[in-house]
Amino acid sequence: MRMRHRAAILAGLAVLAAVALPWFRPQPKPPLTVGQLPPFCRDLSFEGAVHVVCELDPKAYAVFVARADSAGKPYGSIQAFDKAMTAKDTPVQLAVNAGMYHEGLGPVGLFVEAGRQKTPLNQADGEGNFFLKPNGVFFVRKDGSAGVEETGAYAAAAHTDVAYATQSGPMLVIDGKIHPRFEPDGTSRFIRNGVGVRADGTVVLAISRQLVSLGSFARLFLDELSCPNALFLDGAISTLSDGQRILVGGKDPVGPILAVRKR
Repeated sequence: MRMRHRAAILAGLAVLAAVALPWFRPQPKPPLTVGQLPPFCRDLSFEGAVHVVCELDPKAYAVFVARADSAGKPYGSIQAFDKAMTAKDTPVQLAVNAGMYHEGLGPVGLFVEAGRQKTPLNQADGEGNFFLKPNGVFFVRKDGSAGVEETGAYAAAAHTDVAYATQSGPMLVIDGKIHPRFEPDGTSRFIRNGVGVRADGTVVLAISRQLVSLGSFARLFLDELSCPNALFLDGAISTLSDGQRILVGGKDPVGPILAVRKR
């Protein structure tokens, strides 16, 4: 009798579990819609791949770069950066990877934050995307206006009014021309993000939702987004957030971060 009683109880519990399970099972998140993107961003299909494109008027939005907290500890991820900004009551509306980094998350090239140069311009040769020359610099002047310049041109200009800057590589577009070493549509395909500046001063950020070649990504900035100069920022680990949640990408480590907040 005891065995039968125990079996009946177990059977009853199994039925209850089967009924309750759908209520406790994590439900899949709905796909991101255009309406959920920041107000200055949109989804754009180009050459068969969807990209998130964000177009910023520097007069309305402050664009800046960051890497570490006041104690010098690297944020380490976009999620940690967003959380820190919210805790300081200085939330951002967008954050994205802003260049390559060494072990320890230190920038490979030039990094200027709040008018202070943290690492110098890197004009050395080497391997990897950063050294696929010409590489370049994205910078924001003290008046809020921004630019993208090839590294040699940036060095020759001897800028004295830079508030923020990050060096990365390769350049995608240089003075209206695609990087000379890109194949039209190479076999290397990754999620990619980059930044360009239009002739009218609009800052344009883009991140692909699908795997794309460098050639296609460069044409996006030149042909579709009208950027005479554009810079590749990062590849497979590229991540985009709206300051509260991740919209594209995951929890990969990050060194330099490019962020946006409303003025």
